[in-house]
Amino acid sequence: MSLALTGFHHLTAITADASGNRAFYSGTLGLRLVKKTVNQDDTSAYHLFYADGAATPGTDLTFFDWPLEREERGTHSVSRTGLRVSGQDALIWWQARFDDLRVQRGDLVEVDGRLSLDFEDPEGQRFRLVDDGGGAPAHPWLEGPVTAGFQIKGLGPITMSVPDLAGTQSVLEDVMNMGRIRSYPSPDGIGDVHVFSMGDGGLAAELHVAVQPGLPATKRGAGAVHHVAFRTPDPDHLTEWAEKLSGRGMRSSGEVERFYFRSLYFREPNGVLFEIATDGPGFTVDEPLEVLGETLSLPPFLEARRAEIEAKLKPLN
Repeated sequence: MSLALTGFHHLTAITADASGNRAFYSGTLGLRLVKKTVNQDDTSAYHLFYADGAATPGTDLTFFDWPLEREERGTHSVSRTGLRVSGQDALIWWQARFDDLRVQRGDLVEVDGRLSLDFEDPEGQRFRLVDDGGGAPAHPWLEGPVTAGFQIKGLGPITMSVPDLAGTQSVLEDVMNMGRIRSYPSPDGIGDVHVFSMGDGGLAAELHVAVQPGLPATKRGAGAVHHVAFRTPDPDHLTEWAEKLSGRGMRSSGEVERFYFRSLYFREPNGVLFEIATDGPGFTVDEPLEVLGETLSLPPFLEARRAEIEAKLKPLN
């Protein structure tokens, strides 16, 4: 069995405003709310999943709803999340949409050789729309507010900030089987960014590591990334990853059943939380594709506590 990650599975961040979060990600960005559930380790908090029209692995942005103050930005963190769109026309369209809706944004610029547009959500979560060279989304959300050709297609390059490259690079290359393929100056003018690629490569399989030793350590809060998850096809591959981490003396969560996928968690040497997650069974395991995200979904091991859990959740408008 060839052990290679196939790209990003999802990225999980923190919000302190679940209703505002839904309004922005579904209403402004045009992503589909594909699963409304709870944090399985803290059932007082929503866990919201946004994705493309078919809830495809690799298109998910997810959020824990925790009552925290804003993130204090710094290193030892995931600092910006790339999202793929189809071509320059799409970026120009998004630039105008952000202006109309008063979304904080940067200018259209080239980053690492690709036309890009930085923006932030209302809580300061940092994103970068990236031109992936064109082509329509494979699974657009036809009921959303964004025309199919301009829709966000899924995760693109994800950037993390570390004070020292050596330990992180060792884990990425020697444990996670990524390859370092190039470097470029950081757009914020602080250090260089080193690009590591997974599997067959491409924008959905690039982890960008910015080396920024002069920054303070981040303090987690609303607007911060909680963890980044990488794709593996199935539970057999996940078991092999767990065995590899153990064999290298790396501490991990062991395999965790999340019902919609199976996961494994560990921290790389600079403290960023990584997850490896299986592609299946997916979000249609407990509700039809046509009605994903419309009601509160709970995995079977939480279903007996539904009344208790629902009573503690704020209404999600």
